[in-house]
Amino acid sequence: MKQERTQSNHKNLTYQDRLNIEERLNNSYTFTQIAEELCRNPKTISREIKRGYFTREKNHDLRKGSCAHLSECKITNLCNNTYCRKDVVCCKCKIRTCSQYCDSYTPGSCSRLLKPPFVCNPCKRYTPCGFDKRWYRASYADDAYHHRMINSRMGVDITPEEIYELDQLITPLLVKGQSISHIYATNGDSIKCSRRSLYSYIDMGLFKARNIDLPRKVRYKPRKKKKDIKANQVYRVNRTYNEFEKYIGINLDFDVVEMDVVKGTKEGKVLLTLLFRQSNLMLIFLMDRASQECVSKVFDELTNRIGLEGMRKLFPVIFSDYGGEFKDPWTLEKDSYGDDRTKIFYCDPYKSYQKGKIEKNHEFIRYILPKGKSFNRLNQDDVTLMTNHINSIA
Repeated sequence: MKQERTQSNHKNLTYQDRLNIEERLNNSYTFTQIAEELCRNPKTISREIKRGYFTREKNHDLRKGSCAHLSECKITNLCNNTYCRKDVVCCKCKIRTCSQYCDSYTPGSCSRLLKPPFVCNPCKRYTPCGFDKRWYRASYADDAYHHRMINSRMGVDITPEEIYELDQLITPLLVKGQSISHIYATNGDSIKCSRRSLYSYIDMGLFKARNIDLPRKVRYKPRKKKKDIKANQVYRVNRTYNEFEKYIGINLDFDVVEMDVVKGTKEGKVLLTLLFRQSNLMLIFLMDRASQECVSKVFDELTNRIGLEGMRKLFPVIFSDYGGEFKDPWTLEKDSYGDDRTKIFYCDPYKSYQKGKIEKNHEFIRYILPKGKSFNRLNQDDVTLMTNHINSIA
């Protein structure tokens, strides 16, 4: 769950402020009404929405959006089907979408996005609408805000002229053997940065002086990295096998998808397996390594291919084990814009029989790829061929 971020000076919008903005946009509040409730200027709300929205585009390669010429189009009989009436324009056809056949297709845009609130949140026609959608989500806007803050503070906050003046002052004294503390004690009024910044500038090579010119810098051994603290088990909360059974008991029509990883050698490629319980159909994806980033990448690619609604329909519930690559359920359950796409649950430790179907199907993989054999020479085409053979007999 996303944690609330607060600002000590209360000048910038907080995550809770952005949640309030999103909620009121969904309820068709105006910028003035939102600003009055948050004690802000309406221009602040307007700028926040313009900076914080994201666009979810239609698949224009497959021509699945509405055409810009839809209102004045007069083209008829594009698909040459016998049931089509030649006196009715194709854009009014209820059987097929004319954009898939027309060479004059141009992606259109909604005119409502040109005026406040500039997003689709309050719109009631977003489901049948064929234009690209523009949304304001508090989580996405807050992440974008902090990303801008980090980028604005990166680099060197000093002009080339100031670097030259500092170099003329610092370098001769360091060459003589003086320390940074000694230089600050005698010339502190002429130095317009902190000691820590000065060490960083020397390490970055902005001065003629180098780390070797510092009396004690090169004597110290590199600091040892702190040992990674064992991750807490917060990801298990409300995702255990008992919660899974309760959830499925309420949603009986959901198809459960079992998920696991098949490994070859230690530091090599792995296989991500997804099995649909009702049909016993298995999908296999080749990943560079067993990591949370690789699993999330597969989910993002699936979302891009079949869309958010397709993910919700085909992968409503995913049942997995406690592998380290699956310990970030929040990233898997939501897409890059913060919208829900699936629900993750975990089986009990040392009880792999709770997802026995996928474990059984792994035997077919081991017939082809025995334990200890590297997967590094495989590509996705090879894995897809193996998957087709397994699905034909499993």
